[in-house]
Amino acid sequence: MQNEELYYPKELSWLAFNERVLQEAADKNNPIVERIRFLGIYSNNLDEFYRVRAADVKRFITIALNEGDDAEAARQTQLMADIQAKVLTLSDKFNEIHRDIEKTLARYNIFIVRHNTINPYQATWLKAFFKNKILRHIAPILIDSKTKLLDRLNGTSVYLYVAIRREGRTTRYAAIQIPTSEMSRFIVIPPEKSRKKKHIILIDDVIQLCLDDIFRGFIKFDSLEAFSFKLTRDAEYRINDEIDESYVEKMSESMKQRMIAEPVRVIHDSEMPADMAKDLRKRLKISRLDTVLAAGHYRNFKDFIGFPNVGRDYLEHPPLPAIDARAFSQHDTVFDAISANDILLYYPYHRFLHVTEFVRQAAFDPSVKAIRINIYRVASNSRIINSLIDAVDNGKKVTVVVELRARFDEEANIGWSKTMTDAGIRVVLGIPTLKIHSKLCVVSREEKNQLVHYAHFGTGNFNEKTAKIYTDFSLFTRNQELAEEAVSVFDLINYPYRRYKFQHLQISPLNARTKIQSLIRSEIQHLNQGSRGEITFKINNLVDKELIDDLYRAGQAGVKIRGIVRGMCSLIPGVKGLSENIHIISVVDRFLEHPRVMVFENGGDKKVFISSADWMTRNMDNRIEVGCPIYDQTLIKEIVDMLEIQFQDTLKAREIDALQQNRYVKRGNRKKLRSQVELYDYLLKKEEKYDPQ
Repeated sequence: MQNEELYYPKELSWLAFNERVLQEAADKNNPIVERIRFLGIYSNNLDEFYRVRAADVKRFITIALNEGDDAEAARQTQLMADIQAKVLTLSDKFNEIHRDIEKTLARYNIFIVRHNTINPYQATWLKAFFKNKILRHIAPILIDSKTKLLDRLNGTSVYLYVAIRREGRTTRYAAIQIPTSEMSRFIVIPPEKSRKKKHIILIDDVIQLCLDDIFRGFIKFDSLEAFSFKLTRDAEYRINDEIDESYVEKMSESMKQRMIAEPVRVIHDSEMPADMAKDLRKRLKISRLDTVLAAGHYRNFKDFIGFPNVGRDYLEHPPLPAIDARAFSQHDTVFDAISANDILLYYPYHRFLHVTEFVRQAAFDPSVKAIRINIYRVASNSRIINSLIDAVDNGKKVTVVVELRARFDEEANIGWSKTMTDAGIRVVLGIPTLKIHSKLCVVSREEKNQLVHYAHFGTGNFNEKTAKIYTDFSLFTRNQELAEEAVSVFDLINYPYRRYKFQHLQISPLNARTKIQSLIRSEIQHLNQGSRGEITFKINNLVDKELIDDLYRAGQAGVKIRGIVRGMCSLIPGVKGLSENIHIISVVDRFLEHPRVMVFENGGDKKVFISSADWMTRNMDNRIEVGCPIYDQTLIKEIVDMLEIQFQDTLKAREIDALQQNRYVKRGNRKKLRSQVELYDYLLKKEEKYDPQ
């Protein structure tokens, strides 16, 4: 058993990452509308944390208690206590930042008003708006002794808990779901006089304003009062393994189970009276392992990700014009471009159009015979899938591997699977025991009576929407050794019982771990032979203890190790005798840092890889992941340059230290450098200097 003191708890590290998001909301150098949107991102992240991470801890406690493992139960219980303490601290910071943001918005004549702060004109307008636009979506849950409230609520919505009070009678309660799936949560109130001032109110407050209109005539009452609350459920699902049940049916059933899964957190308005809060907790069957938090007025703050800018343009980030890759634009077809040279794109700086164009041209090119692609998350109106349907209509053989278990995208992927199957696409639903998380696309084309493969290897999903906010690499190559191995990945998914050899690619769960470990050990050997030993990587999460141990050993041998880790980092850097040669930073800024990149010095002949896999046990052992080497020396230099730019960041980079305190990197005498801005300029200049020769 590994010594747990050598690893920072991944759950607390995840909260440290979310604290970095909160720092962006607090940063007054960010435009004010972006700051409030960061509060939405923080809230959305925390919701997912409880649905997944905290739920796991609760499950581990239950298992340990059932198995009589008191030591493990005590360890996990302490971890849950640490989680709750950290969340409470962050909640206080959140509320403080929120108050500051609302005050700052007011200085720009943008006011978020409450139902009890509006004037008579606004009240009249809102009551009419409620009657004409909102009331149709309201269906109160009237609660009595037989009502199983927990079964009636979902974990993604905000509710109002309503006390129906009548003199001499026991208080009755009701719950009202805020209809955010039917309409925007934010309502801009038309001005009465001055158009300079903008007033925004949330649906929550409009419903509170119009409570009488909901219940009058149905329930007798002397007074009504309502306060918001939100339930967060365990997102883990259990699949019924009956033989006669299809895989799609299993996933559909799991969606239902998620709706009635165990609660792990309840947040309610801190102004909710004690008797209401007590009744709510009782009806939701809250245990001592669940988090109950009395917080600010608004629940499900994640909707603030879409907070509207009703003021001047400078109150949010200006649009970033996507860069056209001249390696593509200077050729008639994408296949001519890729044949000339390997092409590396970096989103959102480059246009994702190049990816959709790759598939679109393949869909009608007479020389294309087959398209293979795997889908994990796609946009709601995916141009790629539309092109794949066009390809079938044009007589191409199209195979799409769909991962039904892409967390929180299961329902959408089930729908896409049915749509594509109906269109004649061969849909493969992956391997039941392994998630398919690779980002592969292979187009097979007949050229001079030979079948030639064109391959796409990526670090991000084939998703037009996220490609605008996630940073990710895409490699397009005609290298037949790489492309043929990519075809073998699809064969592996179709026929997992066969044996496959991959000389170039890192494939989880077959060889990725051993290849990475071998590369780490090689740096120690180069160091012992008098060469430099250096490892540089950029990943989302670093929590696999076996790989962490390998990095510790390499660092102790003298290998210089640098990492950029956006999210969870269980490795503890900078500890004398353990990790003083390991330096880790995290960059949180306008775009979500999403690439997975590895650079090994290799005695001066650098080995560089991009990958779909984080350094997590699930990615190494329980998923189909693909890491691809970069062989083009020009592209190797670009990746190394881009990593160096991020290590030079003096504005948005935080040090990951032993306590994960999220201190900003010390600037010293260095110039102010914001790496995401600098990277855009770097790529723009590269395209301007592009020489096809």
